[in-house]
Amino acid sequence: MKKLLLVLILILAGCATSAPMGMVYTEVKLPVNVTSNGQAYARTGVAECKSILGLVAFGDCSIESAKKQGGVSRVYHVDWEARNILGILGEYRLVVYGE
Repeated sequence: MKKLLLVLILILAGCATSAPMGMVYTEVKLPVNVTSNGQAYARTGVAECKSILGLVAFGDCSIESAKKQGGVSRVYHVDWEARNILGILGEYRLVVYGE
């Protein structure tokens, strides 16, 4: 019984995250920040990161990186997207909208 409880604790550890994460598959899009009311955005910038086996992660998902990629000087809205399959392969994107 103690072993089963320990396994459950290890499986469920870290379940309280700020984003919904599926144990087998995750594909979510979430808002990060909004500073304008439905305004049309002239430019969009994207920054990407990846993780492999939950052991190695690489990329730059910063707002500054997304701004630079899209030529955005003033940010009005930021979205975050995540896709993860069994914790083996994870892809993360930060999208900024602005002018």
